[in-house]
Amino acid sequence: MRILLLGEYSRLHNSLKEGLVALGHEVILVGNGDGFKNYPTDYSIKAKWCETKFLNFFRKLLNRVFKFDILLWEQGIRFYLLLPKLKGFDVVQLINESPIQTIKSLELFLLQKVVNQNGKLFLLSSGVDYLNVRFLLDKKLQKSLLQPYFENPALAKDYQYVLDYVSEGNLKIHHFVYQNCVGIIASDMDYALPLKENPKFLGLIPNPIICEKLPFIELPTNERIVIFLGINQWNYHQKGISYFENALDVIEEKYANKVEIIRAENIPYQKYITLYDKAHILLDQVFAYDQGYNALEAMAKGKVVFTGAEKEFTDYYKLTETVAVNAIPDADYLIAQLSFLIENPEEIAAIGKRARAFIEKEHNPISVAQMYLNCWIKY
Repeated sequence: MRILLLGEYSRLHNSLKEGLVALGHEVILVGNGDGFKNYPTDYSIKAKWCETKFLNFFRKLLNRVFKFDILLWEQGIRFYLLLPKLKGFDVVQLINESPIQTIKSLELFLLQKVVNQNGKLFLLSSGVDYLNVRFLLDKKLQKSLLQPYFENPALAKDYQYVLDYVSEGNLKIHHFVYQNCVGIIASDMDYALPLKENPKFLGLIPNPIICEKLPFIELPTNERIVIFLGINQWNYHQKGISYFENALDVIEEKYANKVEIIRAENIPYQKYITLYDKAHILLDQVFAYDQGYNALEAMAKGKVVFTGAEKEFTDYYKLTETVAVNAIPDADYLIAQLSFLIENPEEIAAIGKRARAFIEKEHNPISVAQMYLNCWIKY
């Protein structure tokens, strides 16, 4: 089978590709690397002209005066030039509704071209999109990445890229993709819950994690406990980073001789994935029901990850023991959970081993790739 994967924001498509290739399929991945994360692709549409010193000056000027980013045009043009190579695929899967990340009219035009020259189209819900954001705006979940915005509408600027998915311009793209896709696959519980009643929802397929590239690291717990907090300013509020920062301020003072805290900001993926190797605990996000890609990779390395691990998640995987600490937007709760682990380091080792075993069992890239193939073939 020939498979075209469009877009990459987390390494999901890269890992899925490896699983599919191992099963004997031809796979092409197209994307822009997702900014500073710089994920690998087969065909890159990453803007290069606009990042030269000369054009970058005019880009910033145009953006400041007209609120228009010519970088988006460049990505669209680069994708257009690739179209002759992106035809004749049996399956096309989009990482979300706007995987090319160009201006809306051009995004729609290019997606129409892709649909017309290929076979089945599938949409992956692995991040924000129209259906997801529309559901969250209705405040149907107890935890939501929109919670800080609900509490403080002044954060609208920080949520612009999220709210843009329900804008009139994006609605045309949503309708086209929704009408032309065979169905929608969710990568975890946070995206499955909003789709539960949708007739095009095909089910949840876990994120594929390549454990061979993520060696399990058993760290001594009789010395300082190392806590890692990775900060991406683009989703600072959506991840609830301020709750972790407030908790760490207390932990740092309370356990001055027992902990070491590492804070890292806007780090490229290849560096980020090794930067927390010496950490026992990784702080991920507080508004999730399930784990995203960063959390899963850290769990594969045997870290105790503070992330989404709500009852919906534990029930789905039929878990009876902790594989990740369920984080909530409450600094006192986070302080209590961190304090317990620092004072009971044997629990860190136990959770870390269970986390690795969970990833090996439920997120095996070959098994996950086969689940995708079964879905694509069935529908």
